Amino acid sequence: MPLFHYKAVDSEGKPIEGTLDTQDKFSLYQAIRKEGNTIISAEEQHSSFSFSVSKYLPFLGGVKMHDKITFARNLSQMIDAGLPITRGLSIMERQAPESSTFRAVLKGLGDSLAKGNTFSDSMKSYPDVFSTLFVSMVKSGEESGNLSTALRNVSLQMEKSYQLSKKIRGALMYPAVIFSLMLVIGVLMMVYMVPTLTATFVGLGIKLPLSTRMIIAVSNFLKNYFVFVSFGTIALVGFFAYWFRTAHGQRVLDFVAIRLPIIGPIVKEINAARTARTLSSLLSSGVDIVVAIGVTREVIQNSYYKEVLNEIEKTIQKGDQISAIFLSHEKLYPLFVGEMVAVGEETGKIGDMLLGVATFYEEEVDQQTKDMSSVIEPVLMIIIGAAVGFFAISMLAPTYSLADAL
Repeated sequence: MPLFHYKAVDSEGKPIEGTLDTQDKFSLYQAIRKEGNTIISAEEQHSSFSFSVSKYLPFLGGVKMHDKITFARNLSQMIDAGLPITRGLSIMERQAPESSTFRAVLKGLGDSLAKGNTFSDSMKSYPDVFSTLFVSMVKSGEESGNLSTALRNVSLQMEKSYQLSKKIRGALMYPAVIFSLMLVIGVLMMVYMVPTLTATFVGLGIKLPLSTRMIIAVSNFLKNYFVFVSFGTIALVGFFAYWFRTAHGQRVLDFVAIRLPIIGPIVKEINAARTARTLSSLLSSGVDIVVAIGVTREVIQNSYYKEVLNEIEKTIQKGDQISAIFLSHEKLYPLFVGEMVAVGEETGKIGDMLLGVATFYEEEVDQQTKDMSSVIEPVLMIIIGAAVGFFAISMLAPTYSLADAL
């Protein structure tokens, strides 16, 4: 459990301070209150040598996207049915597994609401669970009195985004697995199989073709320097993994992603769909357009698209139309996006137009990922066949040379 350093005053007004291990800040407040004291401030103490599993291995901790989607949808239905939000949270808390992170989050939200905080302010205490988009839509729903609608909108937005990401990962999973298996099998053959054949060829004293000598050279290098190659590969992967997390590395990755021959158009449509879907959801929930643009900028990952949204935010503050910005960045946003936004500005229905744009490009991405999967399979078969054929010919050619010599 985290360690908190707190400052408080006792019942006589005397200042006190100390440290305490509790599950979260809400548990800390409850523990101090039971002692008759009042907390002034509390800060979590972080060790410089601490290791956060959820930070470095997010798949082992945190809250799954599916759980958040279900939470927003179910809570919306409970509010529509007339249940108080605190009771809805209590019901979902009891349904969640005891050891789950989300159960502790739901308990913390209920405790915060019991103290008189708003739902959106309570959610801000869990930035790793509830995104800025989630909090902004909930806050807008609270202010407009349509919290259930806002929760329904945010569940739909997250579900669409989740499904889009899932389809993309599914399309890339097959080639990634096949390529990894090819690499592993190739290395094993080079390290264990080729040296045996090499010893046979050397013993026969026959002249080897160029392709055979190339394979033997690679095999000898991997066999003699296998440890160095392994550690070097791990170090190289680690370096690039770290570098791509830096601002410069991310910038290079963003540049390459939108300019790759086959991947680039899909990346552009994904960002167009995500921008349109997020803006539409926020505007439909009553969020101010300036705030909506800022939240959308945080949702979008590509830095080039962030710059466009930053430019749009400045344009809105000047009172100008935002469609002109979309139209001036055709290399990032397709022309259709700018034209639909222009129609929305003329009719006063930007949210509806953006929803149509999001639906269109989500369907386009869905179809393109299916097409890409159907194209990748035969291409991989050709590559595998070529690799196996090259290896077989290179290893069999010396045998034929020996037969001719005899």
